[in-house]
Amino acid sequence: MVFFEPFRVQEMTLRNRLVMPPMCMYSAHDGLASDFHVVHYGARAMGGVGLIIIEATGVLPNGRISDHCLGLWKDEQIEPLRRVVDACHRGGAKVAIQLAHAGRKCVASSVAHVVAPSQIRFSDAHEYRDPEPLTHLEIETIVEAFRSAAIRAAAAGVDAIEVHAAHGYLINQFLSPLTNRRSDDFGGSQEHRVRFLAWVLRAIRQEWPSPKPLILRVSATDYADGGITLREMMGIVGRIQKNINLLHVSSGGLLPVMPPQAPGFQVPYAAALRRETNLPVIAVGLITSVEQAEEILCQGQADLIAMGRELLRNPSMALESARRMHIALTPPRQYERAYL
Repeated sequence: MVFFEPFRVQEMTLRNRLVMPPMCMYSAHDGLASDFHVVHYGARAMGGVGLIIIEATGVLPNGRISDHCLGLWKDEQIEPLRRVVDACHRGGAKVAIQLAHAGRKCVASSVAHVVAPSQIRFSDAHEYRDPEPLTHLEIETIVEAFRSAAIRAAAAGVDAIEVHAAHGYLINQFLSPLTNRRSDDFGGSQEHRVRFLAWVLRAIRQEWPSPKPLILRVSATDYADGGITLREMMGIVGRIQKNINLLHVSSGGLLPVMPPQAPGFQVPYAAALRRETNLPVIAVGLITSVEQAEEILCQGQADLIAMGRELLRNPSMALESARRMHIALTPPRQYERAYL
């Protein structure tokens, strides 16, 4: 089965095509990884996942979604993260970390200064606030924060970095005409709206060794008139793809509305971007079985498959699926008796 075959991107070789996507656990204090994170991610590594992408990690305190999100804005956060990475490596998985800035979707009560490209509130819900439009100096500061976080991620031993440009967070806010009403060099045309993302990727690439993968997560559509469409996203990715190695394709999140959902509902977006850009892609979104994943891979719609909720329910789903299908997969030595 293709699902259980290795996959190589840059210098990183994965033991199979299963990815654990970033899912916020809201279990950190002052951005520090805890014992929970060691157990949570380590269990999925021992369960057979090929690539674990650690949850959205704020590059600044006001880049967090909540007070309890991970962070990499100071050196004290490196060593706790290293414990998580080491646990995953011992379990046989490769590790990426998603670097993020929440922008207007920050609801951390400890943050006084919520920012965005333009002064447009996410929703009328009480936890959200009116953001302050970013100045040029503040934009440059955030770009440097992404750079510094990448350096810290390298020090923690991660194998890849994922830049979060999806789900309505700050980079997505710059990309979409619905949330970017600026009239300067960061707003208006597609070229200008992509500039912030381009600066972030360039800053990370200056610190992140080229043999190591740089992943970009995007929302292929905003599901709203006047917003990003699949065709628009193709143009956006085309402008920056020389700086990335792998594309993680999701959708929505810019507005407080739920997109129509069905099994594998985002796979066509991944397939289209794969064809258009020739980049390898991760497909994600209500993919719940190895059989479903295998069909997607065999049809050439994606190169890797992310399963979120399924891995929350069953950390060892890769090992269990391999056993059920009589496919050789090496379990942790301590668990071998369960797979004889």
